[in-house]
Amino acid sequence: MSVGIIMLVHTALDRAEQVARHWTAAGCPVVIHVDANVPRKTYKAFTKALDDVPTVKFCQRHKCEWGTWGLVAGTLSASEMMLGAFPDVRHVYLSSGSCLPLRPVQELIDYLAARPQTDFIESATTSDVPWTVGGLSDERFTLRFPFSWKRHRYLFDKYVELQRKVGFKRRIPSGITPHMGSQWWCLTRQTLSAILEDPARDTYDAYFRKVWIPDESYFQTLARLYSTNIESRSLTLSKFDFQGKPHIFYDDHLQLLRRSDCFVARKIWPRANRLYDGFLRDPEGAIKMTEPNPAKIDRIFAKAVERRTRGRQGLYMQSRFPHEGYEHSITSGRYSVFQGFTELFEDFEPWLAKATSTQVHGHLFSPERAEFSGGQKVVNGALTDSPALRDYNPTAFLTSLIWNTRGERQCLQLGPADETAPIWFIAKDPNAQVSVISGAWAVPLFKSNRNFADLRQEAARLQKLESEQLKVLRSVWAKARIRIWTMAEFIEAPMEPLQSIIDEMGQHSLRRLTEAPKMADLTGFGQFLQNLKNQGMHPYLMGDFPVSPPGLNQPKPPRKPYLVQ
Repeated sequence: MSVGIIMLVHTALDRAEQVARHWTAAGCPVVIHVDANVPRKTYKAFTKALDDVPTVKFCQRHKCEWGTWGLVAGTLSASEMMLGAFPDVRHVYLSSGSCLPLRPVQELIDYLAARPQTDFIESATTSDVPWTVGGLSDERFTLRFPFSWKRHRYLFDKYVELQRKVGFKRRIPSGITPHMGSQWWCLTRQTLSAILEDPARDTYDAYFRKVWIPDESYFQTLARLYSTNIESRSLTLSKFDFQGKPHIFYDDHLQLLRRSDCFVARKIWPRANRLYDGFLRDPEGAIKMTEPNPAKIDRIFAKAVERRTRGRQGLYMQSRFPHEGYEHSITSGRYSVFQGFTELFEDFEPWLAKATSTQVHGHLFSPERAEFSGGQKVVNGALTDSPALRDYNPTAFLTSLIWNTRGERQCLQLGPADETAPIWFIAKDPNAQVSVISGAWAVPLFKSNRNFADLRQEAARLQKLESEQLKVLRSVWAKARIRIWTMAEFIEAPMEPLQSIIDEMGQHSLRRLTEAPKMADLTGFGQFLQNLKNQGMHPYLMGDFPVSPPGLNQPKPPRKPYLVQ
């Protein structure tokens, strides 16, 4: 008794020839179906190359396309030839030209000989499994699909939509319950011959011709009628991604495939020389007889799917075209953004660095340059202070900085003049801590020696820009930890908000601040704001400042002595 191998081939014919010789060398006859789309000249050269192997035969050719009847028709033709030409075959194993035996063929023969009445075919009803990708589950059996999903996608979708609108449903032939599963099966001669010789085969064939992806349902359904013992699993290792596309195995998957203990794997890259050289060899030193266990490597594939769809923290999904919003986390670590603090406090950045032991930058999105901490021009990851490079993709600039310095919390200053800053990105990032003193941009204007007309114009511009930023930060879509104070509110008791910011950063054990940054002298600031109002510009973001407040940071006048008797 032997195992017959059916190979469905449409490309990489040189590799198919190599694998066919490997099967036949171990005593397994091979019937090959070559896609009719392969040019006749190429087909002739392929058949001639295998003329010297008497146990390799070629069956009638059919045009094959993914999701259409041609794949089933080719399999049926090859099955009929296999059963007719090789009467000693007890099991028939369906494979493709890109399949590769992973274990000595004799192990497969012995394994199946110990299970002479067992059919290995994945077969489950649509309601029992969540395999379906693409929106069609039960409908693939009740609608018609005359158009190719790959070549005529528009017509395919519109025809499905039309059938849904008119309520069209096909009648499923009596006596069968549609099942689905992997197209790569291994059936006993008894089960396969019963399917081929079924009196109702013409009815079944006519029905499945218009089923979507019939190669995943034809044999899976009809095997249920005749098999006495079905193991609903495939002996072929085939893995699919979240879009339903097969994983391709390359040379660096050699050890991974060895660990699977499977008999056959697909889909192998045609140029994976290490795989073909490593597995198509003499059985000495090969894998010992063990039960196929693809679950041993499922964890690796699950991790690969997660990497592709969600990426890692701070890295975009690793697919060909990353989609915004699919990320696991848009930044790799927590960071702090301060707006208005450097304007209100003198030497705020050195004070913050000392208080928190973090990396404190200046205005990274300043129009002139990226103000890295310590005046650096280049930081980790070869990020430069060039505004042109930074502004080409400000979001990538920020995420790269946080990724390249992961393990160390980054702090940066922001202001309304930093127009290229990715404010929406920051607002939606759960890793961001944003602290804003609104209106503090007026302090540098107040201290500048510029014409008042120019000051008024610049104040109106900055207020408008900051107002837009605050709208974003107060949006319902914001996920960052955001605190906003008006300048008047903040300076009433600055130590309390500073303490809460430091505590939230969590760089040290909770303790009270013993040193505060020095606040700028705001004597006359209220009058400055009143002058802006008098000129028609209303500075409302600072809060309610009195025109003549007591001078901040100024020593209070000594109290008059008094005598107690």
